[in-house]
Amino acid sequence: MDFSIRAANVEDCKDIARMITELAEYEKMADHVKVTQRDLEQDGFSKNPFFHGIMAEVPEQHKTKEGHTKIGYALYFYSYSSWKGRAVYMEDLYVMPEFRGKGIGKALMSKVAQLGLAAGCNQLNFTVLDWNKSSLDFYLSQGCFDVTANMGYHCMRCEGEALEHLAQP
Repeated sequence: MDFSIRAANVEDCKDIARMITELAEYEKMADHVKVTQRDLEQDGFSKNPFFHGIMAEVPEQHKTKEGHTKIGYALYFYSYSSWKGRAVYMEDLYVMPEFRGKGIGKALMSKVAQLGLAAGCNQLNFTVLDWNKSSLDFYLSQGCFDVTANMGYHCMRCEGEALEHLAQP
């Protein structure tokens, strides 16, 4: 399959928003998506972006029946480990279902790894749902390991009213 991987730009935000919704539907969490195309434009393409993105694109002759040529994406940002130093966090890795199994997901993930290494990062971090066996198997086949199983860490979150309460002095 002929495809290309490139840096995302502000014009891609409409397609990124579409694919974020598709990913959330696949993960059975569509009602959790609050980010809009405008949020993506502001948060990813302002003077101090909160995230970076890369796009997978196919030529016009391979477009979807809906007319999409932008068929996958990855969002990532840089973080820091107090033990290991610089790190890159891959927030999303998504390829539309009809384009899976063609090396596109691997190419997107590989590009995030390349960008992380170029920025001096020592690790690539991400989460995957425990029921998503095909993705778990893919990540394990790439040499990744399960931090929860191997080291006992759990990914924690504080949001909404709890975050507001926590922020009170």
